Amino acid sequence: MAVEDEQEALLPGGDEGSSSSVPRRQMPAICDPSRFAHRIVVLTFMCFLGFGSYFCYDNPAALQTQVQLDMKVNTADFMQLYAFYSWPNVVLCFFGGFLIDRVFGIRLGTIIFSLFVCAGQVIFAAGALFNAFWLMEAGRLVFGIGGESLAVAQNTYAVSWFKGKELNLVFGLQLSMARVGSTVNMNIMGLVYERIKDAMGSAGHTTLGITLMIGALTCLFSLMCALILGYLDKRAEKILNKEQGETGEVIKLTDVKDFSLSLWLIFLVCVCYYVAVFPFIGLGKVFFIEKFQFSPVQAGAINSVVYIISAPLSPVFGFMVDRVGKNIIWVMCAVVATLAAHLMLAFTLWNPWIAMSLLGVSYSLLACALWPMVAFVVPEHQLGTAYGFMQSIQNLGLAIIAIVAGVILDSRGYLFLEVFFSACICMAIIAAVMLYFVNDLRGGDLNLSSWEREKLQKQVAIEAEKARLRRQNSESRIRPLSAFAVRVRYLSRLGAQLPEHYCSHLSSLAHRSVLK
Repeated sequence: MAVEDEQEALLPGGDEGSSSSVPRRQMPAICDPSRFAHRIVVLTFMCFLGFGSYFCYDNPAALQTQVQLDMKVNTADFMQLYAFYSWPNVVLCFFGGFLIDRVFGIRLGTIIFSLFVCAGQVIFAAGALFNAFWLMEAGRLVFGIGGESLAVAQNTYAVSWFKGKELNLVFGLQLSMARVGSTVNMNIMGLVYERIKDAMGSAGHTTLGITLMIGALTCLFSLMCALILGYLDKRAEKILNKEQGETGEVIKLTDVKDFSLSLWLIFLVCVCYYVAVFPFIGLGKVFFIEKFQFSPVQAGAINSVVYIISAPLSPVFGFMVDRVGKNIIWVMCAVVATLAAHLMLAFTLWNPWIAMSLLGVSYSLLACALWPMVAFVVPEHQLGTAYGFMQSIQNLGLAIIAIVAGVILDSRGYLFLEVFFSACICMAIIAAVMLYFVNDLRGGDLNLSSWEREKLQKQVAIEAEKARLRRQNSESRIRPLSAFAVRVRYLSRLGAQLPEHYCSHLSSLAHRSVLK
């Protein structure tokens, strides 16, 4: 009954034809799903929906020294914690959107994926408590099943509530909150471990397990946000007759055979770039402690610089790339800057804040310039498949390189590891240069300026309108002939007597109209 009252309160003038002039009861703006104030409340829960996932994703990086000492594992085994997160997402990237759209729905799907994230972190912490590293790996696997799909659900909620209204700003805020979660993790988990160690009197796997269990509280908080979002979305659906959000992704693996060379080069840039960023951050804290003699607190702070810079700059760079265009040029600048950052870290003793700041800027720029290019080379009906495949091979690359990086660090040390990461970036540069020339030779629009792309879009729209008008004129000519043919047949059935040569002419016209 309350929902019906709320629904009536939102109707602007009651039922059509109603002569009642009694004013409707109005809800406060913060409770009205059609008002901006209520959408701000929804946006708040939407941003915190992925906070726990991003906070706990880099728990191993924030506690690398503690994990390796307390669990008695080498770096290769340690990096398995990242590999086990990525393995399920090699496949789930294709099915996350399908599960949300066709199986669970956005509300139930979000809750289920949040439960996977929460359960995975609890299992991960339990593995440390019971001194079972294999259980920690299993926890990261479960965590990975929910993590990437939860990000899809978060974006689906954003489109459902803000499509056509502040959507780009909402995506930027969500990304910023994700980076805040990663940054907070890097800077406080080491301190939490030290406080628990002081309280217990010694370090060990139990101290590590309690620390990770405290981290699980952020996942529990995100699960509560998922439950509240589900309630608010259900309420809005009843009041406003609002449809459930859908990802819009249609995955057809058969579309892979139609992918162009430009798209495969974009995939190559993506994989070669990100495998030199995320595994480095996963191992970065100990690197800064050993090479630059930083304290654990300082090392955690500098290791989070990439995320700190990305939080405010991602929306700014997104706006800049949209206004300027020239996506390939921006990608090349970002990749070259990243190579410079790795070379500085490998071969100099310069203050690492310089290199990490440069890495943060280039990382933000590349994300804003690279991912939108897929939409320029793929038809709309293949976008779901293209982005799913891009995420899939990215996770496959991250899983493999995480293991390789751990082996290299155990056997050769940090210098050789930085050379390896620099080689991956060099492959990304080669792929970006090839993409530039392939796009230029084939007359693609990946490197057009914004005004050139706008002009091209207007020309396409004009041609489409001309084609529509030609089709409409053609149909208007066919329609009278068809009606006339029907009239002739009707007269024939009535036995009307027409001249023989006139009847044959009408029959010919009727036949041609049917063929058309």
